[in-house]
Amino acid sequence: METGTQAPEGQNADTAPKLRRVVSLPLLILYGLGITIGAGIYVLIGSAAGQAGAFAPSAFLFAAVVMGFSALSFAELTGRIPQSAGEAVYVDAGFRKNWLTLFTGLLIVFSATVAGAAIAIGCAGYIAELVPLPMPVITAVLILAMGGVAALGVQSSVTFAGALTVIEILGLAIIVVAGFAHDPSIVSRMPSAFPPLTDPVSLSGVLGASLIAFFAFIGFDDVVNLVEETKDPERTMPVAIIASLLAVTVIYFLVVFVAVQSVAIDELAASSAPIGLLFERLTGLPPLGITLIAIVATINGVVIEIIMASRVIYGLGKKGRLPELLARVDARSRVPLNATVLITGTMLIFALLVPLDELVEWTSQMILVAFILVNASLVIIKLRGDPAPAGNFTVPLWCPVVGAMTCAFLLLGPVLI
Repeated sequence: METGTQAPEGQNADTAPKLRRVVSLPLLILYGLGITIGAGIYVLIGSAAGQAGAFAPSAFLFAAVVMGFSALSFAELTGRIPQSAGEAVYVDAGFRKNWLTLFTGLLIVFSATVAGAAIAIGCAGYIAELVPLPMPVITAVLILAMGGVAALGVQSSVTFAGALTVIEILGLAIIVVAGFAHDPSIVSRMPSAFPPLTDPVSLSGVLGASLIAFFAFIGFDDVVNLVEETKDPERTMPVAIIASLLAVTVIYFLVVFVAVQSVAIDELAASSAPIGLLFERLTGLPPLGITLIAIVATINGVVIEIIMASRVIYGLGKKGRLPELLARVDARSRVPLNATVLITGTMLIFALLVPLDELVEWTSQMILVAFILVNASLVIIKLRGDPAPAGNFTVPLWCPVVGAMTCAFLLLGPVLI
């Protein structure tokens, strides 16, 4: 039976509602871009600049390199094991330990839920610039509304997210163009974005900021959780993963470089709406337009985190690792409705009770642990000699080895240096 058509335990495979394969490559790339861009650059650019100063662009590049090795591992694994709950089933295939599979799946669910809560708080900060309501009220309404969007159906919700993604990329493009138009000489200052290798203080700041920047790159891994709803996933998934990460890296580097060259570091770090501040400083125009785009970007991040986390819950329920109630697919919308409701409620609790900085730090640390396990799983699979499907995208053994090592370094580096 195809993995995409398996029914949860206790349901008849012929009559149980199933996920639809309706997501195309363009939608998948937009989904990856949307959740990645919405996950941090509109909220955390000031925090990264506060730690790394003018070298903040290097922090984003370093985080991208760490992500890159893991992205290649994911690209191979999604073809080997085309199932929802990606990280969990990859670890299951490698280690073959039920407890570790469940631990990984819950780690991803927890990190996505916490990330969504962090993004919602950031979004509420932008909305509060326009709407005189308490932040907790804005946050609660936002999360509940996006939970409703995620429950509509994957094609509707992913198309909605894709449309928002186009808008949020446009907002960042405006920042980059305005930055270079405002001061064309910043092109010649681009080498200043890289710290001297002989300066341990600067390198330490970049490494610390890389953990923040890593949060802004979280997203490509979420793409794999739509594998059972994607057309031709063996071909589509690797392209979407790699294309999303490359595009985001270029966008982030340029935006952060423009930011640290155009606004005083202390001012940028202190701002609760850094992109709005940057837009106002570069164009002299009121920040209303870019604030609206920032709201769109962060709303997008919230809805996509809900979609992703609910698919992991669904996948774990379908494999019997969680109650089968969570793997039930709604007959009308064809989404795992119970899992979506659970994730939305949990995200709301985190957003209302935990500060933003702690949410970001928790998310990055949990994702790094999960990536270490996923890379190690691919190493085990390769050493065991498990054959890949014909025509599957593959990487050499050293790639997941380096992926695991770089994730461990980013996780432990700020503590050791």
